[in-house]
Amino acid sequence: MARIVNIHPDTPQQRLLAQAAEFIRNGAIVALPTDSCYALCCHLGDREALERIRQIRQVDDRHHLTLMVRDLSEIAHFARVDNAQYRLLKAVTPGSYTFILEGTKELPRRVMHPKRKTIGLRVPDHPVVLALLEELNEPLLTTTLQLPGDELPLTEGWEIQDRLEDQLELILDAGGCGTEPTTVIDLTGPAPELVRAGRGSLTPFGLD
Repeated sequence: MARIVNIHPDTPQQRLLAQAAEFIRNGAIVALPTDSCYALCCHLGDREALERIRQIRQVDDRHHLTLMVRDLSEIAHFARVDNAQYRLLKAVTPGSYTFILEGTKELPRRVMHPKRKTIGLRVPDHPVVLALLEELNEPLLTTTLQLPGDELPLTEGWEIQDRLEDQLELILDAGGCGTEPTTVIDLTGPAPELVRAGRGSLTPFGLD
């Protein structure tokens, strides 16, 4: 059964962050809180963990996964971003948004959409995940922790443990963090396109 640890939502304990980072480097799937809802995450380079996440979510390789990064400087490393896109991203990050962008050659092909060569990228605004990204010193590959058939993402550590049991290794329980997923905006076209309305406001994109 997955190990569950209680982590402070505002000042996460360093020893717990170090343990979580070690779990991830060793191939674990971890459930963690974000500024929208809980997410599943794994190491970007771990093919087996990626496939396990897809099995949990019951999605194929056409479902966009999300690369969580610490700041915009990292986004530019993993996605092609022009000046206009960068200004837009700067205005709304960190926050509850996922942006569909064209991936760079720095990304493994298996994490991108097989035809479009795109990926979701986001800069979260939650102390736990930001501190974990800092501890790892590299991005996390993530997806919303919403199970097949459920209308809402899971939001309690005990419920995640109960529902997933042996399918993941670690749950960072920081208490409830909401059930509304990120707003997803596709920036690959001439104008921002709404993919999913969520917690992030549509006003900055003129889509409300």
